[in-house]
Amino acid sequence: MTQQEHGVLPRENHDELARENFVRALKSHISTEVTPGVRELYAHRVAPRYQREMGVAPRDREAVRRAMEPEPYYQLWSSVRRASQDLLWNVVADSIARQWDDLSARAQRAERGLGSLELDPAFELPWYFWGIDIHAMPGGYRGEYVADDLTAGALYDRGVYVYAMGQMGALNDDYGQSVVNNYLKQSHQDFRPKRILEIGCGVGNSTLPYVDAYPNAEVHGIDVGAALLRYGHARAESLGRAVHFSQQNAEATSFPDGHFDLIVSHIVLHEVPPDAVRAILRECHRLLAPGGMMIHADFPGYAGLDPLVQFLIDWDTWNNNEPFWGPMRDMDLLQAARDAGFTGDCSELSCKRECVEEVTTPTGRVLQSGERRRSGTLSLLVGRR
Repeated sequence: MTQQEHGVLPRENHDELARENFVRALKSHISTEVTPGVRELYAHRVAPRYQREMGVAPRDREAVRRAMEPEPYYQLWSSVRRASQDLLWNVVADSIARQWDDLSARAQRAERGLGSLELDPAFELPWYFWGIDIHAMPGGYRGEYVADDLTAGALYDRGVYVYAMGQMGALNDDYGQSVVNNYLKQSHQDFRPKRILEIGCGVGNSTLPYVDAYPNAEVHGIDVGAALLRYGHARAESLGRAVHFSQQNAEATSFPDGHFDLIVSHIVLHEVPPDAVRAILRECHRLLAPGGMMIHADFPGYAGLDPLVQFLIDWDTWNNNEPFWGPMRDMDLLQAARDAGFTGDCSELSCKRECVEEVTTPTGRVLQSGERRRSGTLSLLVGRR
């Protein structure tokens, strides 16, 4: 399966595609051949030694981390995982740099007047996006190097496809498709939002499924990165989808009270600190119209997971420039939503008690054959106004 062509998708030459294929093969090898050894190391050496020395088994992921970090095999695994991530971005960035002028020209030609793009020259980036390049992507979401830059968007769009080895679909839209088709269309068949907002829309990978699912709705996407939004606008226009993109901080937007019927985000909450999560939830409560719904799709929390599993998942917090990956998974998101105002009776949610709940929904994975299978889950924080 190949990534679906659109107006601003980077086009690899023979050598660039060969390098991308090497990165995919390396990541696959690490996952299938090296990672299982980390579990074996823990089960047969680290955990028994910890039990002998401490008299108890490791109680949490931090205890596991302290015990595992000195081990050479773990260091090897961690090093090659991070190296594969850095290599991924280097390969994609080289390809984009080669064709920058062509990408810029194609973005201009993509304009069809379907949606809109609003950037703020005086926009103040939240502090938590300045100190680190999220996902180890050079420049993170904020990267901007030349006038009308598209680099961050092109990096993300192509980089995610290579990272996921194509398993998020030809348009990298699996998360949006999963929320729409596996949750909204199943549990809220009669829900017909007139205005939809995606928070942290990036390049619009997860935004476009809502345009298709609700063709009569006005769809907006906000993000902090200007280059992401420029690319996302050109991408949507070239694909014939109307989306109104604007550069805004989700903690405090410029939209009026009660403006949206549906507010969604996809793997965004773990990109911001807990205080920002709480502020975003308060803003969602302000922005929702009566009867409106918010859905924040992210990865399940750590509660109830074995300490080793938590430790393995938490690798990204320490090693992949995801400082809020662990803190978000430790949050009580239900309580945070209640504190934001999502309280009271709400018979339309399955809990039948209050206006917020957490549910899980399966995600679809696309195999190289093109076959779509359900694999994995997203945790949905759902609130009704």
